Amino acid sequence: MNFDCTDEQRMLLDNLRRMMDATATPEYIRDHDENGHYPYEVYQAWVDMGLIGLPFPERYGGFGGNVIDMALVGEELGRKAYSFLEAYGLSVFSGLSLLNNASEEQQAAWLPRLIRGEIRMSISMTEPDAGSDAGNMRTLAARDGDHWVINGQKVFSTAADAENNVITLYCKTDLQAPYQKGITAFLVPNDTPGVTIRRLRTFGARMLGLNEVFFDNVRISDSQRIGATNGGWNCMLSGLLFERIVTSAGYVGNAQTVVDEALEYARERKQFGRPIGEFQAIAHLLADMQTRVDAARMLMLRAAAKVAKGESALREVTEAKLFGSETFAEVANQGMQILGGYSYMMEYDMQRHYRDARSTTIAAGSSQMLRNLIANTMGLKVR
Repeated sequence: MNFDCTDEQRMLLDNLRRMMDATATPEYIRDHDENGHYPYEVYQAWVDMGLIGLPFPERYGGFGGNVIDMALVGEELGRKAYSFLEAYGLSVFSGLSLLNNASEEQQAAWLPRLIRGEIRMSISMTEPDAGSDAGNMRTLAARDGDHWVINGQKVFSTAADAENNVITLYCKTDLQAPYQKGITAFLVPNDTPGVTIRRLRTFGARMLGLNEVFFDNVRISDSQRIGATNGGWNCMLSGLLFERIVTSAGYVGNAQTVVDEALEYARERKQFGRPIGEFQAIAHLLADMQTRVDAARMLMLRAAAKVAKGESALREVTEAKLFGSETFAEVANQGMQILGGYSYMMEYDMQRHYRDARSTTIAAGSSQMLRNLIANTMGLKVR
């Protein structure tokens, strides 16, 4: 299987790396992480270079890129910080949900604005009593003529409070419907009357921020409904494989940065008269870290290649997400060990990598849920 980049992909990645190096400097990232500031300048740079439009059709101002293009971009963004992949992915994945499920009129109304950077997009799905158990959500949208009235609460909504953000909101629209069949997706701008957003204090993921979102008699038009009423479950799943591949690429990118920074430190830090990287205990640790990252990269690229060819890839994508997230968390923990006391210092980035990595085995499918899914693809009926 050939994983070499095309000339066009290589040019895109070179331009993206130069832009990110110039814009997302270590000082910029540290400031935005410590103060919880959304990276508006970096996002605008993506808009300016056409990156938001990469996977969208040309008729909307996009470039028609495929999942492999997106995976390569995801890894490059993750190289700086996984939060950059999240900021990019939230908008792009939400836009692709429109492409897969919305009417042509809705696509024409929203996608060009997204690609031009006039709006950002995020997703609100999780509730206090409905995380992995998404079918148990209780935020309710009630039909009122040509409008819907929404009441309820969401939690852990990444970047919901960003400027000019439109929330892809999943609600119950039929409390009597079978478990997964009473859910509908809506587009709700975050400045809609009745929407209240509260930033949560978190261990990591501070740059984008996690939020509670409250809906108090929020009134929206039926034109803001995505897909069929009570058809939100299919909308939710329609881009899941694509999303998990690109997310896994972001894990790989940030995990590789962890290894690079730990290796640089091990070459420079001296104990007992020589660099600590020359001690077998540290050298073997770094060798294992690099091997895991390379394996995570291969799993991710294998999954992307199968999806790009239109082949069934549920197990491959799930394995890539599981192994990639756990690799990121493991190498970040090992990077902390290698840097020792310096890893605890806010001037060193290893502590940020560790904090950001810790959530990846929980979000977008926990490790436990993913193992169940892989086992089910093997013919085991796990409950």
